[in-house]
Amino acid sequence: MKRLYIWLVLLMSCAAFAADMPYDEAADARADVKHALIDAMANHKPVLLIFGANWCEDCRALSTALKVPDTAKLMDAQFNIVKINVGRWDKNLDLDTVYGNPTKAGIPAAVLLAPDQQVLYATRAGELADARSMSDQGVYDFFKKIVDTTATTTAGATTH
Repeated sequence: MKRLYIWLVLLMSCAAFAADMPYDEAADARADVKHALIDAMANHKPVLLIFGANWCEDCRALSTALKVPDTAKLMDAQFNIVKINVGRWDKNLDLDTVYGNPTKAGIPAAVLLAPDQQVLYATRAGELADARSMSDQGVYDFFKKIVDTTATTTAGATTH
């Protein structure tokens, strides 16, 4: 009976751990980016690529922080989001290269793309690589600053 209890606890722990995995390891990242860029043309919101992996504690912490109501509202209103799984540094690294190697200084890493794939912003200095030590407000402020900064950049680009 004791063994059955231990197995049940282990099984429930594994199920809970698997349920909170933010990166779909079976996803076709290239297709997801392509669809998000098409959506970006239609809804006039840039594409936010978030590179990470399920084993990465900071990636999971960022994913959790992005679900906080104020941050989730900001993210939904401002971005078409694509989470890109880098596996154990053996998946989708070609996309990382295409967008300037934002993961070089660690994951999670983010790239903001205009609908024409112009890079508007990228975390090239590991700005999110210690996401577990960022507060929920810190995550919100980080992305709000990107919104504010790129809004003036894209507004200036469209007026010329």
